[in-house]
Amino acid sequence: MTTPTPYEVRDAEVIVIGSGLAGMTAALALAPRAVTLLTKTTDLPGGSSLHAQGGIAAAIGPGDRPEDHAADTVSAGAGLVDAAMAALLTRDGAAQVRAMLADGLPFDRSPDGAPLLGREAAHGAARIVHAGGDATGRTLVTALAERLRATSSIRVETGAFAVDLAMRNNRVCGLLAFHPEGWVLHRAPRVILATGGIGGAFARTTNPAEATGDGLALAARAGARLADLEFVQFHPTALDVAADPVPLLTEALRGAGAVLLDRAGRRFMPGEHPLAELAPRDVVARAIGRRIAAGEPVFLDLRPALAAKPDGFPTVLALCADHGLDPFAAPMPVAPAAHYHMGGVVTDADGRTSLEGLWACGEVACTGVHGANRLASNSLLEALVFGARVARDVASRVLPPLPPFALPAPPAVAAGVGGALLDAIAAEGRNVLYDGAGLVRDGLGLRAARRKLDRLAAALDSLRDADAGSDTALDPVSVRRWGEARNRLLVGRLVVHAALAREESRGAHCRADHPLPDPASGRTAENRILTLTDLAGAAGPLPGDAACCIP
Repeated sequence: MTTPTPYEVRDAEVIVIGSGLAGMTAALALAPRAVTLLTKTTDLPGGSSLHAQGGIAAAIGPGDRPEDHAADTVSAGAGLVDAAMAALLTRDGAAQVRAMLADGLPFDRSPDGAPLLGREAAHGAARIVHAGGDATGRTLVTALAERLRATSSIRVETGAFAVDLAMRNNRVCGLLAFHPEGWVLHRAPRVILATGGIGGAFARTTNPAEATGDGLALAARAGARLADLEFVQFHPTALDVAADPVPLLTEALRGAGAVLLDRAGRRFMPGEHPLAELAPRDVVARAIGRRIAAGEPVFLDLRPALAAKPDGFPTVLALCADHGLDPFAAPMPVAPAAHYHMGGVVTDADGRTSLEGLWACGEVACTGVHGANRLASNSLLEALVFGARVARDVASRVLPPLPPFALPAPPAVAAGVGGALLDAIAAEGRNVLYDGAGLVRDGLGLRAARRKLDRLAAALDSLRDADAGSDTALDPVSVRRWGEARNRLLVGRLVVHAALAREESRGAHCRADHPLPDPASGRTAENRILTLTDLAGAAGPLPGDAACCIP
């Protein structure tokens, strides 16, 4: 007699997890190969790409060269950028943006049809292409989502929460996910992570609600190599209002002339850096952060930018109006917020991770192009370039067939304890990470954050154990609430571990107790790598840190 399987088993050729620019680029580039795209959002598109106000950096203007763009990228990365990967990004990126322009995608253009190019922080030339003014991400991913829906080889599964990778002998064999209809084991030899960043692990972030570090946590539990997790970029000019997430005031505003002012209405960035408001983001963010920490508000005067580009910032104007603010009447209050993760799952130039059968692209990946500080508008470019490279490698690489394996049991989920308790644990974890591993850190605060996050992770695990015998019916909301809390806490522990290990200040990683960069630190890739087992040196992996392993 056979025991009925507690879930449906579906076979797939390729699985893409994520519905932002990287995931949709990879899925479309794989056509006509059969692809299953999973997203926990209710519809396409999703992720941070949808909310990206900034443009795409590409050296396509007169006199500009990919080599110059690569040099700016290396300079912004504070000594940790892989120069060869930066050259690849800028070369492939320029070619890809030209191809998209030729393909008729809706970039902003002058009357003669040439793309309008803007300049942003730490760029040596005007090389930022936009679409819909300050709605570049939304414009592009909406166009790609329409193409994706029209592609018959791509099957889109919405409301599907990826819980664990299915592993056997260091090989990815598929994915266990919870769908509206229940548990599903997607049996597949190729899985692509395109799940975005970790901003939702912090209490104050510009990222959408779905950016909870799911892909990084999936890869970590499966044993993948990770790198540069301590480098979290805080955007300098998030609107300082009570909201979650906080609205972003795009970097392009400062590129168009917006200036930062102190309480007395004086500009202060010219005294902080030769590039003033166009200094690297970590410099601008800390200059603002120091003033706010001292109780001094900071404002961004948008009026010069709005006068220079009257139709250039419809998204910003709408965001301000939503919060009852008029940027034509007065400068807007701003404060830094967690924005972009330079670290992630280690990949090569084709998006291959350390686990056979697993690729990663977009913000979840650590390709080496960002180093310690991301150059403005390189994120959408990275999603386009490496989404396409991953697709080419996945399509061409021959893998042996999946071995036969017994079906794994689904994890115990804390569903009967009530959403309020899960939400309280998650909220406390976000506060702990923001306070202990925020814009400026120190060893004392990081060690306190590590202890608190370990206790919260243990508390979440005990809820799951206590609920294991419950007959409470699972539903997508409760599974996602539990799974995101689990992922955020693991990501937070990993970030804190990496931040404690780097005893220097470099790029976006600022240690008040180690304020100077260490010339010998971080020069080789190997001493920047960590895996889940490295947490054992702190408090040891918790039971819930284990991946879904197949016997």
